[in-house]
Amino acid sequence: MNRLFTIICLLVILSSCGSQKKVSTRKSKNKTNRVVKVTQKNKDNAPKVVIMQPEETKEPVKDTPENYATPTDEYIAIYSNIAQDEMRNYGIPASITLAQGILESGSGKGRLSVEANNHFGIKCHKGWTGGKIYHDDDEDQECFRKYKNSKYSFRDHSLFLRDRKRYAGLFELAIGDYISWAKALKAAGYATDRKYPQKVISLIERYQLYRFDNEVLGVESSLNNKHTVVSGDTLYSLSRKYNISVPELKALNSLETNNLFVGQVIYIKPIIKD
Repeated sequence: MNRLFTIICLLVILSSCGSQKKVSTRKSKNKTNRVVKVTQKNKDNAPKVVIMQPEETKEPVKDTPENYATPTDEYIAIYSNIAQDEMRNYGIPASITLAQGILESGSGKGRLSVEANNHFGIKCHKGWTGGKIYHDDDEDQECFRKYKNSKYSFRDHSLFLRDRKRYAGLFELAIGDYISWAKALKAAGYATDRKYPQKVISLIERYQLYRFDNEVLGVESSLNNKHTVVSGDTLYSLSRKYNISVPELKALNSLETNNLFVGQVIYIKPIIKD
């Protein structure tokens, strides 16, 4: 009887072991990216779901040369070559073109430059058949020229000055004499702002835009073109030393009198004659 019981137990154990299934676990090779769902509202105030990419997939911000200190520095970097080409082709100082572009376009951030590629505030005028944009200026909703590309704006600026009789006197000036060019532009009616020449000259000096003129003219550009006043210096003595007139020195340094003080920095930029 005991033997029969033992045999029955063995059969039950073997039957139980054979019916079990082996279970194995394996990690999935496919990594699931985290997705963030953000609920927003549309115009009908109904919620909608926007699927955003995981944060780790965003491109890092790189510190490249395209990151400029100011919009004006960026503007100069982008358009200086174009201004130099216009100088070679039409005899307009690159420094003048750049300074006017910076001033008129707000360093490329103004509405006319952004929406119409118009960097110089040139209005439609009679006979203009190109694109147009309307903008408040001296009067409400005045017509301004619109260009397909900024380069066309620079070319039109050159043609605008060259082909109008009132600007003919500009081309009798020395091409390196940006001070006289700035004053002559105002005198010819380019702008109504009485401080327009000083603003143009200030931009040229602050950003040393005359260096682009020097490159075109083949003149070595010196960025250390300044003199620190010592005891005994006068505007007359400096004018003789650096071959520049007293009025030019005063205009260059925005001086209203002839008075100097020891330690004062005077910028020296001899005018390049043809």
